[in-house]
Amino acid sequence: MKSDTEELMPRLLPVECRASAEELDLKGPPRNPQEYLRQVQLEASLCPEVVVAQIDPKKLKKKQTVNASVAGCHAAPMGFCPSLSWQRQQVGHFSDVRQSITRNRNHWSSQSLDDNVLMPRLTDEEGWKRFCLGEVVYLGTSSCDTGAEPALDYSKVGFPPFLSIVSRLNQSTVLMVLETLISWFEEREFAPQLGRWLFGLLSCLEKPLLPEAHSCIRQLARRCAQLRSTLESQDDEKLPALNLLICLVARYFEQNDLADQPQ
Repeated sequence: MKSDTEELMPRLLPVECRASAEELDLKGPPRNPQEYLRQVQLEASLCPEVVVAQIDPKKLKKKQTVNASVAGCHAAPMGFCPSLSWQRQQVGHFSDVRQSITRNRNHWSSQSLDDNVLMPRLTDEEGWKRFCLGEVVYLGTSSCDTGAEPALDYSKVGFPPFLSIVSRLNQSTVLMVLETLISWFEEREFAPQLGRWLFGLLSCLEKPLLPEAHSCIRQLARRCAQLRSTLESQDDEKLPALNLLICLVARYFEQNDLADQPQ
């Protein structure tokens, strides 16, 4: 009688059963292809259908330590943490912005760009830094406040994240530019141009998030919290932007362990 396994699994190589198990020498080499296949069948039939591993619990207890980095955010200094109502308000506004972009994406992406808007190639990380931040911030040639004179020179101050620009970016590009700017931010100070682009890219980041996106935005929140912890005054102009980015990552994108807890 055929076993249940033989009934369910089709035979890819049918074998003539000319030799019985007693006539075959499983230890010796097969004398022809049919004998080889028959040996394989017999060896398989001798294997138990269920195998239970014998595990010594004492050995497992010695190997239970796992080192994993699940770093949270720096706690906000006293008086620097936004209220819960403020955080909820920002999440609601951000959600409205995202819905508006989604509804009008086709319209904005069909708009013609000015002749001076030359978007970098996908793999041109340095080009994207110059494009988003401008030479003044990217090269560190002056303070972030560029004044009135160079304001119209986008090569100096960077292109804002116009809807006609960000609506053209697919998800791969959104994530790549986001990763590029956050990596730059890890080694630099905060700048208004950076904040505008981070907000714009987060507004275009689709949910559910890819694993790379999770790691990326968590890195952003930690960097913002770390920089916030160094501020000396609650009147620092960078504080609202840093609080907003932390809030969006934690509250909207549901990285709840990074959320600010009102003091």
